[in-house]
Amino acid sequence: MGGAVSAGEDNDDLIDNLKEAQYIRTEKVEQAFRAIDRGDYYLDGYRDSAYKDLAWKHGNIHLSAPCIYSEVMEALKLQPGLSFLNLGSGTGYLSTMVGLIVGPFGVNHGVELHKDVVEYAREKLDDFIKNSDSFDKFEFCEPVFVVGNCLEISPDSHQYDRIYCGAGVQKDHENYMKVLLKIGGILVMPIEDQLTQITRTGQCTWDSKNILAVSFAPLAQPSVADGEKPDAVRLRESSGAAGEEKKKRKRRRCRRRRINTYVFVGNQLIPQMVESEEEEQQQQQLAEKEEEQVEVEVEEAEDRDMGDMEVLKQVNALREQITTLPLPESLKAYLLYYREK
Repeated sequence: MGGAVSAGEDNDDLIDNLKEAQYIRTEKVEQAFRAIDRGDYYLDGYRDSAYKDLAWKHGNIHLSAPCIYSEVMEALKLQPGLSFLNLGSGTGYLSTMVGLIVGPFGVNHGVELHKDVVEYAREKLDDFIKNSDSFDKFEFCEPVFVVGNCLEISPDSHQYDRIYCGAGVQKDHENYMKVLLKIGGILVMPIEDQLTQITRTGQCTWDSKNILAVSFAPLAQPSVADGEKPDAVRLRESSGAAGEEKKKRKRRRCRRRRINTYVFVGNQLIPQMVESEEEEQQQQQLAEKEEEQVEVEVEEAEDRDMGDMEVLKQVNALREQITTLPLPESLKAYLLYYREK
């Protein structure tokens, strides 16, 4: 499935084509697509195909066509702080884009059938966090990928604000998908050769809308050997909104800054900008020292505030003692007046 837009020379060119064809329609979706290079999720030797509007598969690794992912991202109507479940999370490409939008107070879970694909997704996620220029420009909700069959999610699992299923859902499993959704939530999945957006409007009511015709491989059915019940997929609940601290990975990057120098061109001396990594390291060290000094000053200010509070408490206690003494009111007023002075 795909081929709806022209091939691009690079990731930005591909996004331009998706915008022109109206597959990408909102700024936040565009920013997420531009932030993550689709080519980074291809195996070496196959990157030349990354910017075509075509699906790609190698062994268990699979990526849907860019036009499909565009429609999915738009249909999910993502917002910061939402919980997201990706059923058939694959390479993690879509989950990583979602994490840029739902932000650090969201939840970002992915369930993938194949262990080798989960390992591949984790490698790509780690590479994005360590090496991508985009990581420092967003507040990111790091995806959590687990191995399992998405039709075997534990019955006590919590519900999600947004769900995407990346495999064809049979009609028999439609209700199974729906009950994973919170009221007011949105589920996007391929069913009966249509990419469908389902909104849960009530406890037992849903609105459905067909987005576009698609062709997806069907969901893998749970395998039961010798009558044994397969292990349920358990998804841990973790969200900033729920008050639980989320681990955030940060990296220090040595950013080069430009300085002036001069070069000879013929008989002329021309100013030219060159990059100095050493000077930037010095600036970074200086900034760290300044931050440490600010922290010390804040702590000292807090200590002073605490001292002032103790003095104020003592003054108030003395005022109370004066007011309880059996003295004439005029004398009390006199003492209190000079106590305030």
